[in-house]
Amino acid sequence: MNTMSTTLGLALLASLALPALAATPINETRALDARGSIEISNVKGRIEVRAWDRDEVRIGGSLGDGVERLQIEGDRRQLEVKVRYPRNSRNTEPTTLVIDVPRQANVEIDSVAASVEVNGVAGDELDIESVSGAVTAVGAPRKAEVSSVSGSLRLNLNSQSIDAETVSGNITLRGRIAGEIDAETVSGNIDIDTRGEQASRIETSSVSGDAEIRSDLARGGRINAESVSGSIRITAPASLSANVRGESFSGRLRAPDASIDKPKYGPGSSFEHRYRNGDGEIRMETFSGNAELRLE
Repeated sequence: MNTMSTTLGLALLASLALPALAATPINETRALDARGSIEISNVKGRIEVRAWDRDEVRIGGSLGDGVERLQIEGDRRQLEVKVRYPRNSRNTEPTTLVIDVPRQANVEIDSVAASVEVNGVAGDELDIESVSGAVTAVGAPRKAEVSSVSGSLRLNLNSQSIDAETVSGNITLRGRIAGEIDAETVSGNIDIDTRGEQASRIETSSVSGDAEIRSDLARGGRINAESVSGSIRITAPASLSANVRGESFSGRLRAPDASIDKPKYGPGSSFEHRYRNGDGEIRMETFSGNAELRLE
């Protein structure tokens, strides 16, 4: 009995290990110019992109069981790395891609259910599209466009222009961003913190998600935050020089030293107040959500 139990146990362990053993290791290297471009695509699993100081791309990780192949096409100016799945990919195992790219390369990533992690890239463009996978990105691309349907975005970027969009995922943005920020979501929350940098333009829009913005404002800069039922809170330095306006149909408005105007009959409230010389502009608009300006 003991011998039979041991045999059955070993057989069970071996069967559990089969999916891991079935994964195919990836070890490929291709030349790519320092400022070349690379496109990466994977349906499910994980995509990790890391910057290094070599004029080549190293592709590691493992292909999941049932995947057709790893397709690598292009030349040293532009490469495409794509995981090819069969027509019915339901029974395939997740694929992991770990890719080292030149630091100044342009990077484009397309994911469905694969999580995406990018670290250290500093090219002209970073473009990430995901459906349900979470996205984490750290680096200094000049321009970044990141979108997801249900996955959350966690971005720490030193960039001149950032465009972040989700449907139900949250957007968290940090970094040295003195240029332009566009953040849009339907039901996810938006959290932007660029304190210490003077942003020239920040635009946020949501339906039911809350927006939290902490930023300095450049001379002539603009912050525009809109929401339907979500709340808005903007925190700026006590030295803020801007003309600030707020408007809500049924939400509560707050701003230091500002007088909130309410109609004698019916809903709605608004205010307009100039801080210092009014060099910049801040506008907050909601339907039923609250909106608040804080100075600290």
